[in-house]
Amino acid sequence: MTQNDIIKNHLKKHKTITTMQAFSKYGVTRLASRILELRNSGMKISGYMIPVKNRLGEKVKVKKYYVGK
Repeated sequence: MTQNDIIKNHLKKHKTITTMQAFSKYGVTRLASRILELRNSGMKISGYMIPVKNRLGEKVKVKKYYVGK
């Protein structure tokens, strides 16, 4: 199974994914690249930035992708 297949299946099941989830659950370090490839294959994926805390407790923003517009 390719990383694109993994991300596609995750989005179908859970509807959203963040860069942090992609890395921690699947070891995908370049989620934005996988999303671009899925978009180029015809999948409708949008995203927005959300605030989270990193492992040091600092406030950072990560992209949250979802299926749709």
